Amino acid sequence: MLQIRPVSDLRNKFPDIEKIVNAGEPVYLTKNGYGAMVVLSLEEYSRLTDGGEAVLDKADRIAAEDTMRMCHEEIFGKLRRKINAQ
Repeated sequence: MLQIRPVSDLRNKFPDIEKIVNAGEPVYLTKNGYGAMVVLSLEEYSRLTDGGEAVLDKADRIAAEDTMRMCHEEIFGKLRRKINAQ
């Protein structure tokens, strides 16, 4: 079940929030009735971000091995031309 709590619960009811998060569920926190943040377990956060980190690491390795560099206009100009040609 979706857990939406006021941000004050993070301070006042931390053990309750911790139980939910450690069970693998995110807790959505609100401030003045508006979404403010999401609390996740470290494991869940890692699961969400590890793929992105691996891709960035691979891009860093490729960039280190290649001396070719392109400026902003070369990259985005090429993309714009492709999009506009469709």
